[in-house]
Amino acid sequence: MSVHKEIKRVTTHVLAEMKRNGEKIAMLTSYDYSMAKLVDQAGIDIILVGDSASNVMAGNETTLPITLDQMIYHGKSVVKAVNRSLVVVDMPFGTCSGNPLESLNAAIRIMKETGADALKIEGGKEIITDIKKIIDAGLPVMGHLGLMPQSINKYGTYTVRAKEDVEAQKLIEDAILLEETGCFAIVLEKIPAELGERVAKQLKIPVIGIGAGGGVDGQVLVIHDMLGISQSFSPRFLRRYLNLADEIKGAVGHYVQDVKSCDFPNEKEQY
Repeated sequence: MSVHKEIKRVTTHVLAEMKRNGEKIAMLTSYDYSMAKLVDQAGIDIILVGDSASNVMAGNETTLPITLDQMIYHGKSVVKAVNRSLVVVDMPFGTCSGNPLESLNAAIRIMKETGADALKIEGGKEIITDIKKIIDAGLPVMGHLGLMPQSINKYGTYTVRAKEDVEAQKLIEDAILLEETGCFAIVLEKIPAELGERVAKQLKIPVIGIGAGGGVDGQVLVIHDMLGISQSFSPRFLRRYLNLADEIKGAVGHYVQDVKSCDFPNEKEQY
């Protein structure tokens, strides 16, 4: 029996049950009320209010510029729309970087002001004290390892991570540490598929992949990418389910033509 179809509200407990049953977890980003409402109604398990809003909503080149207040704004908008999905909000760059009390205060602000169900935090051993402080305070945390966009200036490239044995071993150790610390799930981004499957099999908590192969417990994509709204980003792991960029431009162009030709509004479209 599918856990997905039976439950009225996705929780961290439900996700753990889905993993135990071998049922894949579907996760997408959303940043606003209207889109989140559609995504929730379509049956998505997890909605991530990602710091990728910095890119697709604000036009920044990286995720670094987005602020805590901006993430709270997006999170609050999404939560208002959702009835079923688990809503996870990214902790933005600078809010979880080695000062556990400051990290906890930022985490509490997100949870209190958005009404979200959980937080997502990038990093492993280096910030484990911050993560432990947040979890010990009763706040659910989803980890994030592999390619970590908040560290892009350190990497200098968005290339695949953990191809070498040393980095792969560290990723495995970090994943185990995150599970032991109490994270309810982990996102693995842009790593070899074999490593993704290995981590998913080793951990009891769900492992969600983005460019981490099909052997993990679920998948996540940025909604602007999979709907074809964003056109400049085309990694191997991305499948475009629509080409909304052309659809939207076509519709807007049609509207412009109708207004200029006095075809819109017609007699039935006025009072």
